[in-house]
Amino acid sequence: MSTDTVKRTPADGFAAGERRREQRGWYVYDWACSVYSTSVLTVFLGPYLTEIAKAAADPEGYVHPLGIPVRAGSFFAYTVSVSVLVSVFVMPLAAAAADRTGRKKPLLAVAAYVGAAATAGMFFLEGERYLLGGLLLIVANASLAVSMVLYNSYLPQIAPPEERDAVSSRGWAFGYASGALVLVANLVLFLNHDGFGVSESTAVRICLASAGLWWGAFTVVPLKRLRDRRTPAHEAGAAPRGGWRQLRSTVRDMRRHPHTLAFLLAYLVYNDGVQTVISQASVYGSEELGLGQSTLIVAVLLVQVLAVAGALAMGRLARTYGAKRTILGSLVAWTATIGAGYFLPAGAPAWFFVLAAGIGLVLGGTQALSRSLFSHLVPRGKEAEYFSAYEISDRGMAWLGPLIFGLTYQLTGSYRDAIVSLVAFFLLGFALLVRVPVRHAVRDAGNPVPDRI
Repeated sequence: MSTDTVKRTPADGFAAGERRREQRGWYVYDWACSVYSTSVLTVFLGPYLTEIAKAAADPEGYVHPLGIPVRAGSFFAYTVSVSVLVSVFVMPLAAAAADRTGRKKPLLAVAAYVGAAATAGMFFLEGERYLLGGLLLIVANASLAVSMVLYNSYLPQIAPPEERDAVSSRGWAFGYASGALVLVANLVLFLNHDGFGVSESTAVRICLASAGLWWGAFTVVPLKRLRDRRTPAHEAGAAPRGGWRQLRSTVRDMRRHPHTLAFLLAYLVYNDGVQTVISQASVYGSEELGLGQSTLIVAVLLVQVLAVAGALAMGRLARTYGAKRTILGSLVAWTATIGAGYFLPAGAPAWFFVLAAGIGLVLGGTQALSRSLFSHLVPRGKEAEYFSAYEISDRGMAWLGPLIFGLTYQLTGSYRDAIVSLVAFFLLGFALLVRVPVRHAVRDAGNPVPDRI
């Protein structure tokens, strides 16, 4: 293999100006879909769906979806777990179709607009419609997961290795900035719902639905700017395999790249903790600490603002210390922050804001640098397939944390015990990541090794 071949990157073959334009379009999908993660999954839906489930519960406090007795306070956590398990079946199928046909944009459009429609449909959640809420949550979460597989798989194609940490960090920063902007509007509506002539529950439903409208509207931009890259003709006609079959094939291929697989295992563990904190923090604040919805909105807004700064700052740290060391540092901070969360006094918003600040400073950087680091470990031509496995680690395998969180509450009746159980994910993830030789992993994947990684 010649030196020129070794140094060639996925960004070769089109002008720098076109690459920058495509990168800017790529950022906008984070801007579009992150409002769902923030306003719906993190702030409003957990407490609201929990209240709907409680309204439908029997005298012992249980609801019975499909005849299964479930404590109403655990219904949201269990539904999150079900939604990510459903994602496991659909993500590899979409990834296989994308890699074999090269047509990522149509698949991205379908996933984005199905998710946006399900989110907009949350306007109709009221009374005792907890099953409708669970169904819409499952559809929206699975659609988001599929769209993120396709979105993330563009990163190695639109950014050469030396740009990926910065490009990935900017994408996350765009998402958190979007979430913060919409949360300000949500806060104005929620706090002044009487002045707007709507009830509190109607205000919440408007906030939920508006996230779907936002998601759908801004998805137009990346669909216009991102471009498909065709695969060889003999591969284009290959039929995609079923979800589990394709996933097994991907994992078998990863066995030829054991360091990539080792990184993915570490990411699976620590990101399970991250995703559970994101989805369950508002439930912990409302149910265990007795904080009002407005306090939770302000706390999440604080997370969003600081996550923008945190993502950009950790991107700069990665240029000096490398992505791996920076991620390891963030896991130490996660452990300390979540451990401290166990001791927060009830009814004390100031201390909850301190916890939110700690989470915000490490949240964006952990996610952005993990994505960019993994992009170096992916063999060329298998971006969507490998990012399907990555997204399963990101969302599709993030069922264990919510399940443990829900089970801990169901068994103990304490959300404090549930939240502190998540510390184990960060400790184990740190232990696994520290053992991954990332330079060898990049080299084994056939990619150029950056100076700092």
